[in-house]
Amino acid sequence: MQETGDRNVDIFDREVKRKHRDRAALIGSLQDPLLDHVTDSLLDRLEDIKRDFPVALSLGGAGDSVRRHLRGRGNIQTLYQMDLSQAMLDRSAEALNAPIPPETLFNPTMEAPSTSNPSEPRSLDSDASEVPSTSGRPEIQYVVGDEELLPFREESLDLVVSSLGLHWVNDLPGAMIQARRALKPDGLFLAAMFGGETLKELRIACSVAELEREGGVSPRVSPLVQVRDAGNLLGRANLALPAVDVDTFTVNYPSALELVEHLRSMGEVNAVRNRRLVLPRDTALATAAAYQSMFANKDGSVPATFQVIYMAGWAPHSTQQRPRQRGSATVSLEDLAQVVEWRPEGNDPK
Repeated sequence: MQETGDRNVDIFDREVKRKHRDRAALIGSLQDPLLDHVTDSLLDRLEDIKRDFPVALSLGGAGDSVRRHLRGRGNIQTLYQMDLSQAMLDRSAEALNAPIPPETLFNPTMEAPSTSNPSEPRSLDSDASEVPSTSGRPEIQYVVGDEELLPFREESLDLVVSSLGLHWVNDLPGAMIQARRALKPDGLFLAAMFGGETLKELRIACSVAELEREGGVSPRVSPLVQVRDAGNLLGRANLALPAVDVDTFTVNYPSALELVEHLRSMGEVNAVRNRRLVLPRDTALATAAAYQSMFANKDGSVPATFQVIYMAGWAPHSTQQRPRQRGSATVSLEDLAQVVEWRPEGNDPK
């Protein structure tokens, strides 16, 4: 498939983002409470849809969390788990048949996960690797690929899910158009991505510290989609019956340093092309101090805001409800006035 969005400039360095995800595969936890909370909330939408999605794609982001939280929802038979990072797929494949630890419930006082090094993951083919289905689980096929250039045929998928992956894409409209084209008619697109209010405290603290120490501000936190843009993105991708909702929550950390470590363990660190490659130590310490001074809770912990935008849309199909064309109404306002009793304001019956 060819890209179809308008790409004037590449905001994000995709190679750097791949390296971030490679590192996260080594130091992070696949069972991250924040990622699991968002993914489970996203997949809850499948509970309300009384149909099957035999072939599904998990597109970047928290792919392993998607696999674990499907739990039979959608009756998926084949799940393609696609990621920019080979190491992330290796780690997920290694965990597939490992004993499942007790699920960690998300709570607002979550601390950064531990960063112990896992054993060496087994390698996979660069294109795809299959894991046979067992115990009712879907067959998993691992695909190394880029969200900006999907390697799937048109009308080959019943469901596309992206949990916290699309906010690092340069050509977001183009990526969503490709996802819609890969869907069969009446196929479903589900996505969750961080919104513009995410990490607002960190943005402010970074700006204050850099202005004080260096006399200027550089992009330290990546730009994110605003809520008002989400519906337009679905419409631009020609996804029918669009739905958008937002969840904003706060996670408390012992300090700003633990917040940064958690972001690093998730692969959610700055990948803007024109970023400064080195943050001076005194500026970093000033950022942590500013964060603590401006936002600290009474117990000394610091809050971090996360805003998640959930999007849903369907590949067009003739059976879907559609608005009537202008001028097709069969009842005029004059006819309506004859059956609706009009009362002056303030004269409503008791």
